[in-house]
Amino acid sequence: MVYLLETDLTNDKPLFLALSEVYGIGLKQSVLFCKKLGFSKDIKVHEITNFQKKKIVSLISNSSFLDINSELKRKLKFDNKRLLSIKSYRGIRKYKGFPVRGQRTKTNSKTAKKSNWF
Repeated sequence: MVYLLETDLTNDKPLFLALSEVYGIGLKQSVLFCKKLGFSKDIKVHEITNFQKKKIVSLISNSSFLDINSELKRKLKFDNKRLLSIKSYRGIRKYKGFPVRGQRTKTNSKTAKKSNWF
């Protein structure tokens, strides 16, 4: 296991798939990062040197549009608390665990009850 960006990355996976395990980085962004650094699609996580790890971390941390891991979780939690504090419809629905965007609640609200969190 390689510990990178507050996440344990699986050794046997290709690098672009392992980078998508980091909270806040999707598959498309991980492919873009690998292309910018010049890594092939077949490189595995355990084949990366320490210098390449540092290049990955510096590229991702210097990207201004991207929040990852604890920063992103804190930001989402703050946004949810703000919605509840101003007593908006969305905030109240999220707090109660109901669907937020107008879905029906009679039968199909199981996913909303799982995903709405504070």
